Amino acid sequence: MTSRPEDDKAPAVRASDAERDAVAAVLSEALAQGRLDSAELAERIDAAYSAKTRADLVPLTADLPEDLHAGPDRPGTPALAALEHQELDATFSKVIRSGRWVAGRHTTANARFGALIVNLSEAVLPGREITLDVNTFCGKAVITVPENARIVDEGGALFGKRSVTSGKGGSGEDGPLIRITGRSRFGKIVVRRKGASDHYSWHEGQGQ
Repeated sequence: MTSRPEDDKAPAVRASDAERDAVAAVLSEALAQGRLDSAELAERIDAAYSAKTRADLVPLTADLPEDLHAGPDRPGTPALAALEHQELDATFSKVIRSGRWVAGRHTTANARFGALIVNLSEAVLPGREITLDVNTFCGKAVITVPENARIVDEGGALFGKRSVTSGKGGSGEDGPLIRITGRSRFGKIVVRRKGASDHYSWHEGQGQ
């Protein structure tokens, strides 16, 4: 059966944020069942949130069972909840999260008498906007964001230090919006773009 000329010219249907979330939830459930590894999950979720049309989303779950497609796309399921919220905690310890990983749309990062180093420059960000609730108490948190990120600082400090590079990145791209909330109490919070040449270096963040 040959396609009609008008079918070939039909515009592709644009994907919605809800449809991207549904695919991401299916992929997360596939990881939980051992059908995908963490590297495959990161690659496919990155493709899901970069998808422009519904057709772009289809190949991402084509090799997964149909029962996965029917369940994890409902709001409130554990698979989708994992994409919505994550918590990183460094208490009397040093925790480093970097490389290729999937961040939560709402991520809470706490450093209590410890050091928390979070590098988002290669992370997969679920959606066009994420919120980082960064809190320190007698500890420090160093957050590195993508170079093209748009940063909005809505946090504060109490007897602590806070250095947040706000505004748009210099690359001219429409990068992700990263909203920074939380408070530094008797500690230090540093939020900087990848490659920024300020006195808070990545190596400083890795040393106590």
